[in-house]
Amino acid sequence: MPYTPIVATLGYVLSADGKQVLMIHRNARPGDLHLGKYNGLGGKMERDEDAAACMRREIREEAGIECGTMRLRGTISWPGFGKNGEDWFGFVFVIDDFTGTPLTSNPEGTLEWVDVDKIDSLPLWEGDRSFLPLVFDDEPRAFHGVMPYRDGAMQSWSYTRL
Repeated sequence: MPYTPIVATLGYVLSADGKQVLMIHRNARPGDLHLGKYNGLGGKMERDEDAAACMRREIREEAGIECGTMRLRGTISWPGFGKNGEDWFGFVFVIDDFTGTPLTSNPEGTLEWVDVDKIDSLPLWEGDRSFLPLVFDDEPRAFHGVMPYRDGAMQSWSYTRL
């Protein structure tokens, strides 16, 4: 069967000193699949944009800032992740610098600066705990992973680095 996922970006904006990351606390919309969880910023790619353009647009829309330097840290395939079991495929970026002042909230929730070394203590998707160390480590090679979900629960995680 052909794999036809929803294609998206997920970005982690770093503070100037690199010690904090801008996260969204998804606390604004009842019925949100992510309600109560913290996440990076991002969303669905539009048909006329590449992954970098999508990331820039999503950061602009969700945080009100313009991306400077970005690094592709990896890709993740999330079969079965969607609310109705849809498959997702994401490009994961770190945004090293930006211009503007981040919004304090958006329609999905509150934007908060979080210490990178404290992310693991937040309410996250369980699967995020598997790939976030790869996003913030010093390894220059990108990771490419697959994380199947069933009924809202991560089933497994595997990745390679190239």
